[in-house]
Amino acid sequence: MTNKCKQLRCLLESNTLEFMLEAHNGISATIVERAGFKAIWGSGFAMSAQFGVRDSNEVSWTQVVDMLEFMSDVTSIPILLDGDTGYGNFNNMRRLVSKLEQREIAGVCIEDKQFPKINSFIDSNKQPLADIDEFSGKIKAGKDCQTDNNFCIVARVEALIAGWGLKEALIRAEAYHEAGADAILIHSKSHRPNEILEFAKEWANRLPLAIVPTKYYSTPTDAFRKSNISLVIWANHMIRSATKEMIKNSRNIFKSESVADIEEKISTVEKIFELQGVDELNEAQERYLREKLDVSAIILAATRGSELHELTQDKPKTMIKIGGEVLLARTVKQFKKIGINKSVVVAGYKAESIDVSGVKIRVNKNYKIGNELISLICAKDDFDNDMVITYGDLLFREHILRDLLEVNGEIVIIVDSASDNPNITGSPDVAYCNQDDDRSPFMQNITLKKLSSKTETNEIKPSGYWIGMMRVRQEGRKWIEAAIDDLQHLSNFRELTIPDLLNHIIAQDKTINVHYINGHWLDVNSINDIDAAGDFTQ
Repeated sequence: MTNKCKQLRCLLESNTLEFMLEAHNGISATIVERAGFKAIWGSGFAMSAQFGVRDSNEVSWTQVVDMLEFMSDVTSIPILLDGDTGYGNFNNMRRLVSKLEQREIAGVCIEDKQFPKINSFIDSNKQPLADIDEFSGKIKAGKDCQTDNNFCIVARVEALIAGWGLKEALIRAEAYHEAGADAILIHSKSHRPNEILEFAKEWANRLPLAIVPTKYYSTPTDAFRKSNISLVIWANHMIRSATKEMIKNSRNIFKSESVADIEEKISTVEKIFELQGVDELNEAQERYLREKLDVSAIILAATRGSELHELTQDKPKTMIKIGGEVLLARTVKQFKKIGINKSVVVAGYKAESIDVSGVKIRVNKNYKIGNELISLICAKDDFDNDMVITYGDLLFREHILRDLLEVNGEIVIIVDSASDNPNITGSPDVAYCNQDDDRSPFMQNITLKKLSSKTETNEIKPSGYWIGMMRVRQEGRKWIEAAIDDLQHLSNFRELTIPDLLNHIIAQDKTINVHYINGHWLDVNSINDIDAAGDFTQ
């Protein structure tokens, strides 16, 4: 692939009019390239603005070069730096060129004003110009130290800006030509293009000619083509357009105390991720990270949820919509988000209505006469050595699942220790543990003593409520399979629940660990739960 310096030289020497758009950081540079531009103007004005300082060399040249490195790394098109006056004398110019080449910056434009510069549109008549010989020396110094013959130095003539007239502009341009400049940029503060077009006519294409029509932007582009101008630089429009939107949106957010009115009008977070190259990072993680999450999920979703009445007339409750999203689809998406990509759903009532992509369906044909343990057996062939088992009517915050995967133990269940949790409805299973939750920021070593469908009299106060989710590792899987074999011989097997299964395992002197949480979940049992569930998903 042609290197960036060569690309810029070809652009400057093209027989057709070319265009360049400003960028001031990595994401704006990415956007400029994706828009179709062949090159980027590394605007000094825009970079100063994004740092929140004035365009008067208040940003150091090293800060500018650091930003350019980010811009160059994320793009394949050349960058021409707006290098102000070269940030000092001929020696500073030499060092600047060397550092730019190291970062694959294709060229630099320097202007014939004195250091520190002032933006050309601020008190321009009071801005002294550099001595012609001194400025020519900077150009020569830059050309002498460059290592890539295609690195471009563009000489920006400020005579028209300073009010010194066309004759002085032509004298200076020719001097810079003789000093070795690769192109001339002629600048103007006039709202009409007359003096620019007159300069172009007199210049007669002795070197490629660039212009910056910030003030005379209404000039038809064909007028530049007819005048043999080589390059049009749109020098500040990315920073200006971004700033306008930020001002408007920040005021709206402050006034409304909400982002609801603007959320659909601005870029999505996913779009920013895409511009940042998150997809490539994900691919790299697949290639280079040795440890991968290899956890599957079993979701028990066989019941209708009769207390939801007509909402579940034609589908199980796990298929009702909460906050505009099917409950089961939300659960599967949460699993996938943290890397659990294999989900098995045990269906029963209206199993044919389950329509969620990326899951395997197992059907419990005995859902009317059997309890949840019967459903779990339907997925026995899908058991893995690392799996999450959960009820299908459960809503939970993502951190609960993430934390569960960090807890040690062959079987780990989640217990909510918040006795005042308003989201706990129905008849949740009560957990009795070896130690109550002390709200420690560090994970406690808690074990389960018993699960019960109700608070039992003459016993200690329960430690909390089991939310219906647990993680099972390899030995835990063996305990569950052995317990199922034992319990299947009982006459009341069809009535048994997951808590009955866990209590049997405890009775075999196996340890079941507990991870405490404090709210941030709910299950959907009745019509009254629907509104709370909708609020929960907001």
